[in-house]
Amino acid sequence: MHNILILIVASATTLLIRALPFMLFGNGEKTSPYILYLGDVLPSAIMMMLIVYCLKDTNIMVLSETLPALIAVMVTAGLQFVKHNTLLSIVTGTICYMVLIQLVFI
Repeated sequence: MHNILILIVASATTLLIRALPFMLFGNGEKTSPYILYLGDVLPSAIMMMLIVYCLKDTNIMVLSETLPALIAVMVTAGLQFVKHNTLLSIVTGTICYMVLIQLVFI
């Protein structure tokens, strides 16, 4: 019973969080220019923050650490440039990095 209640609360919270912007701002007809600007720049800013966070502990003197990270960053950036799909870019870059460190650079 406890698990079902947790699932219900988590589902309701997720639904509320997803619906709240539409309840506050409507369907986008009268969205403020500031919100539209944030919608344009935040995906790139978040990607840059993820790159900095992921590379902050990389030891550039150790090739087996640096090379997989650089290859994965290039794959992610290339996919983002070509496909303009943030989720696809991040997932593919992550998979690329994991394959490289687990199978190639052992």
